[in-house]
Amino acid sequence: MSTIPYKIYLEESEMPTQWYNVRGDMKKKPAPLLNPGTLQPMTIDELSGVFCRELAEQELDDTSRFIDIPEEIRNFYRMYRPSPLVRAYCFEEKLQTPAHIYYKFEGNNTSGSHKLNSAIAQAYYAKKQGLKGVTTETGAGQWGTALSMACSYFDLDCQVYMVKVSYEQKPFRREVMRTYGAKVTPSPSMETEVGRRINQEFPGTTGSLGCAISEAVEAATTQEGYRYVLGSVLSQVLLHQSVIGLETKAALDKYGIKADMIIGCAGGGSNLGGLISPFAGEILRGENQYEIIAVEPASCPSLTRGRYAYDFCDTGKVCPLAKMYTLGSGFIPSANHAGGLRYHGMSSVVSELYDQGILKARSVEQTSVFEAAEMFARVEGILPAPESSHAIRVAIDEALKCKETGEEKNIVFGLTGTGYFDMVAYQKYNDGEMNDYIPTDEELNVALSKLPKVE
Repeated sequence: MSTIPYKIYLEESEMPTQWYNVRGDMKKKPAPLLNPGTLQPMTIDELSGVFCRELAEQELDDTSRFIDIPEEIRNFYRMYRPSPLVRAYCFEEKLQTPAHIYYKFEGNNTSGSHKLNSAIAQAYYAKKQGLKGVTTETGAGQWGTALSMACSYFDLDCQVYMVKVSYEQKPFRREVMRTYGAKVTPSPSMETEVGRRINQEFPGTTGSLGCAISEAVEAATTQEGYRYVLGSVLSQVLLHQSVIGLETKAALDKYGIKADMIIGCAGGGSNLGGLISPFAGEILRGENQYEIIAVEPASCPSLTRGRYAYDFCDTGKVCPLAKMYTLGSGFIPSANHAGGLRYHGMSSVVSELYDQGILKARSVEQTSVFEAAEMFARVEGILPAPESSHAIRVAIDEALKCKETGEEKNIVFGLTGTGYFDMVAYQKYNDGEMNDYIPTDEELNVALSKLPKVE
């Protein structure tokens, strides 16, 4: 047996005390958010009308490499962090691969995912600003669950617009949010002006994260004492999620392990960006080389088939413009079961790193994803979330390549959450009722043709 333990734990004293901002090491920065009316970079005052002031400052800070984590947030983190880095010995044996496989497990908290890392930070800043509450969107429900927990902790009102297909597929996730005091509304709804407009334009739509964002922003800006918070995409969210990568790097260093490959699922970019940031920073500084792979669903392939351009962050076109790999804000993904990956665009930070060649991207079909999820669950004893299972799929593929070549690569992937509220999806797969929908070029071109004109 190897001297590397099954689970590598850091001591509390080894937890990060600062978030790492990869933008500080990027010579070419991500393009700024633009005001959709003036097409000028968003100012701190403009962003503060939607976001908490300190979060807006973090969003615009592309020079500070490290930002202190407030003590109140670190104290909350201690309830479930540091999270373990697990050596997947049983999985390696199952695959008969010489590769060494590690996964950073973020599902060891009640929300069941990595989302709590940013939710508690955003709720903290909202409370510090003296707000009554916050509004947000959620896809699979993990972000909404995490935010409802964080708001309950700080005694804040929490209003969640949940993508309609997930609202219907995941009733228990919805009830967890309500248990923590959140109001949960299926999106697009008839409660907001933008929701009514989307329903009229797309009759019978199952919704998307872009739709839900539009409704949440409208709800925040029309209620006094409220601000909008987002669970992915934004630079501030990737900043908070950097605790994942910092802990991963520290755990590997503790045992003298050099990762060869880092793999993460990619929807809006929160978990991927958080996991890879410290490793990408070393590449940017010329200190190390890693192969980084972003894995997205073939049904919503923003990196692999999208266009790098300015686009609205939401379907209702009420948010700022971001330069990102996008399928067009009007693109409504098919109702696949990885609800957290059903977003039309990718984080500006991840997009710029991809454009610079710091990371690669692959798209995978959902039946192959669930095949990988069940293989992993049967061997490692954790039922993975559909989102995380995209990373598992590619980790398997890479481990089998090592089996063919005899290479002993160190493969690290992010297991961002558990799938215990995703049993409808597993049922569809087990009953043979799951299909693989891949949009045609013609379908993608419809939304891409409507991208805003920005010089």
